[in-house]
Amino acid sequence: MFIDVQLASFFTAGAIIVLGIYAALFIDNIIKKIIGLSFITEGVNLFLVTIGYKPGGIVSIFLPGMSREWFFQNSAYPLPYAMVLTSIVIGASTLAVMLGIVIILYKKHGTLSSSKVLRDDEEMGDAGE
Repeated sequence: MFIDVQLASFFTAGAIIVLGIYAALFIDNIIKKIIGLSFITEGVNLFLVTIGYKPGGIVSIFLPGMSREWFFQNSAYPLPYAMVLTSIVIGASTLAVMLGIVIILYKKHGTLSSSKVLRDDEEMGDAGE
């Protein structure tokens, strides 16, 4: 029994999202947490691309000589692809900002451990009172 390409993509997207959630929740290193959040984003992007996939479909560009009925029956749904393109652009800029914040945190605390950074912040809050 062979698995359908679309079904395999759904399973892969789910596995990537679960891996990203695990990394974001249970790994202590801040950069690895950010990579986990990036995995979640890429898993959602793969999920959206898989939704727009149509077996045997064509690119949704109406060319001269095509009948409208044939084009509507055979073209892939373009909205998920547009959403993924927008998500990639937003994700890249958000990733850059998060990594910039990590650089500042490392310069301030000298570590990338989220538990140590939070502990240092709690100690600074207690010392101010």
